[in-house]
Amino acid sequence: MSFNPEEVRFLASRLDAIADAAGELELTKKSVLADRQRLQPVFGEHSRAVMELVTAQRALASKLPDAANAASWLTDTDAAQQATPHTVAQVRAERIARAGASLVHDVTCSIGTEAPAVTAQGMDWLGTDIDFSRVLMARHNVGPHVAVADALHPVTTPASSAGPTRRMCSGSGPGRVIVADPARRKDGRRITDPAKLIPPLPDLLEAYPYAEMAVKCAPGIDYSQWPGLVSIVSENGAVKEACLYTPGLDPAKREAVVIQPGFTERITDGAGEAVDVGTPRRFIIEPDGAVIRAGLVRHWAAKHDLAMLDPHIAFLTGDRVPEHHSGFPFIEEVPLKKLKPALQAHGAGALEILVRGVDVDPDQLRNKMKLKGSTPMAVVIARIGDTATAYLCGARVR
Repeated sequence: MSFNPEEVRFLASRLDAIADAAGELELTKKSVLADRQRLQPVFGEHSRAVMELVTAQRALASKLPDAANAASWLTDTDAAQQATPHTVAQVRAERIARAGASLVHDVTCSIGTEAPAVTAQGMDWLGTDIDFSRVLMARHNVGPHVAVADALHPVTTPASSAGPTRRMCSGSGPGRVIVADPARRKDGRRITDPAKLIPPLPDLLEAYPYAEMAVKCAPGIDYSQWPGLVSIVSENGAVKEACLYTPGLDPAKREAVVIQPGFTERITDGAGEAVDVGTPRRFIIEPDGAVIRAGLVRHWAAKHDLAMLDPHIAFLTGDRVPEHHSGFPFIEEVPLKKLKPALQAHGAGALEILVRGVDVDPDQLRNKMKLKGSTPMAVVIARIGDTATAYLCGARVR
């Protein structure tokens, strides 16, 4: 649910009391009535809004610079779900700062979660949003530099009046950079066509013809026609977003950014991509999802001295597992039809299954194996040439 302005003002005025009550709330389907009864004596008709806020704060906590501060934020569930994790926002803010920007105008700012990463880089941040309730929440969360505005009707002007040089980053920097995060779902379904985002990507570009832009999108969007950088970012193994940058912000065309605790790796299409294709070595490795989505498997393999098992399949092999990544100790290659007796011979129990290029459902295959052993193992199934091949491996290692 979303909040109306009156509810936002009430919640902002009672945050301390809400924080005190939050620890007693289970917020499960079974606890709805009990939670509501607990809140009713204190919050009355606003109990439902309090439950929504606490639920949303819990969802938002891991995306903030400091999860412990989540109780001080105003948010609804939709805003919390679409909010960019702080570590991902940092990647964007650092890039924009390197380009020389002094102001970031977040034209779909929602509750303001992008602001802390921007200001930490020494840039000014301005937020606008068409939803007045979201603007009220953002003002509470990150300060007064937030206003109501339609993303397709600019309220800021370019820092320079040097003429209509479209999105060219000069030595003095672009001055103002537009950041947008169009809605990626409609009627519960994910949008994959950039022209159907809300607001549509073509309309956003037309609204800011002389500004550098960074547009956040879902990882599965069709970005094949984008003329600038497409940056696919993952956090802790999960792909979070594709961010589209206009050409003046970065000369690369494709990028994968892999974020893990204490470690960030960036690989671009400017890296070398000459790799061997051959039989398994000591380990089999699946690249991070960001690398695969960005189409940079060869580049990442070359960087880490890995080979491909097949030129069209994103399974790699090498004599070591790259630091901060994981892989599987290779044991033997077996035909898919002989996988069950091979697993039984090794006393396999718990089984991790990875599949690429073969029509195999991992859960159905796991049930079909009927394993009764105790050794944790893995099987990597891939189409090698025209043949479905199974690689029997030890359990995942780092």
